[in-house]
Amino acid sequence: MSTRSHQGCWTCKRRRRRCDNTRPSCQNCVERGTACEGYEVRLRWGTGIASRGHFTGADKPVKNSVPSKQRGRQRDLSKERKRRVELEGDSADASRELELAVSRRVVEDEALFNEFMNNGFNVLHSTTARDTMLHPRLPQLCKESSALYSICIAFQLALSSTVTSQFCEYFDTALRTFREELACSKTLSDGTLTSGLLLCSIGLMHGLPWTMHLEGMHKILQSNGLDDLHHHSTPTQFRIHLLEVMGVLDMACFSVGRQAPEIGIWRRYCQPAAPRYGIEPVTGLPRTLLDILAGISTETTEQNLWDWPGESGSFLQCYLWEAHQLAGILALRKRANTSSTPLPDNISAWRQPAKCPADTSVLVARILASLDALRLASIERPTEDVHIMNAIVFPMFVAGSEVGILCHRPEWQQTIRKGLLGSHHCETLLSLLEELWQKEDPNLSVHELAQQKGLEMGLI
Repeated sequence: MSTRSHQGCWTCKRRRRRCDNTRPSCQNCVERGTACEGYEVRLRWGTGIASRGHFTGADKPVKNSVPSKQRGRQRDLSKERKRRVELEGDSADASRELELAVSRRVVEDEALFNEFMNNGFNVLHSTTARDTMLHPRLPQLCKESSALYSICIAFQLALSSTVTSQFCEYFDTALRTFREELACSKTLSDGTLTSGLLLCSIGLMHGLPWTMHLEGMHKILQSNGLDDLHHHSTPTQFRIHLLEVMGVLDMACFSVGRQAPEIGIWRRYCQPAAPRYGIEPVTGLPRTLLDILAGISTETTEQNLWDWPGESGSFLQCYLWEAHQLAGILALRKRANTSSTPLPDNISAWRQPAKCPADTSVLVARILASLDALRLASIERPTEDVHIMNAIVFPMFVAGSEVGILCHRPEWQQTIRKGLLGSHHCETLLSLLEELWQKEDPNLSVHELAQQKGLEMGLI
């Protein structure tokens, strides 16, 4: 029986016969009268191209179909083109992702700005915020100042009870943009001035340095004739409003742990420019009372505050104003006790600073009573003056700083705790008071304690 040949001619292989490998034709085929198909190597081709051997890349088993190989620079260019196409594809995907991220950021920013306009803005005032001059002007001011829009968003994020990474990102951007804008400013537009005041407000809420911004803005205003402002030109009502806000922020009695000295903006610029009647909207206080509080570090005496006649207002406003009036007296006494330059003992009696006849413990009791009555009245009449509770921080904190009295009156401590809850700002101030009460040291200054902690807080 014949076996299959693996090295014979193609005819014997197909017929499965033994071949004698005679060339050019085997004898088996010759003897049988069959045409011998020979011994040449045959290539089998499919629908593709050869991937190995001499015909690599060919689509037919002939030499003419073998593609020429790219050599040297051509091969490198071909690889570079392929790589560029791949990179362009990746770059297009990254560009689309970046566009989507930017679009999402714009939508989020608009939502935060609208939230600030509708709700967060109310924190800035102790009167009806919608009636102020700033609210309707704010969108237009954002076009004047590139920093203002970011600062409004940062302010809204600052109202959170905790400091978030998102707030830090927006605050850093707002701070950098404002400093660049301030460095290029020659006239300090209303938009830039508003940006600085809002930036100060964020700082005083979170204990971040802010009085340096007041100094920077004041220097620019001075270089543009602020001292002669009322002699050579008539400022707009809105400009006067911004100067009043700046003057309130500058009052030393409204800050804790202050790093820069008081400039005296209220007495130097606001009193000559603004009418000395009506309510200042940020503090909710009569301007006549603010005139006296602005002089606490200079000429104001306890008797000046004690003799303040008051003004007509609602019951809620009267509670608030009396608390501020008495808190101013306590602030004066605290300043006198901690002053490094006491008055000589031999000074004439008529030149002695006029003293309020009320004892400190009585003043603290009356302040807390007024504030507690204000709180209860606000609950009973929630629509009468919806933002008035924003203004209680100064008298509440000043009363709480009387360590010698508060340490023996835990119920008064509880009243202060109720009044200073609800925001990161108030809770930080309350933590300072709690530490004072725990140490029970009447000589310990709350300002020094705040400075040791690196806090520069505001009381408005």
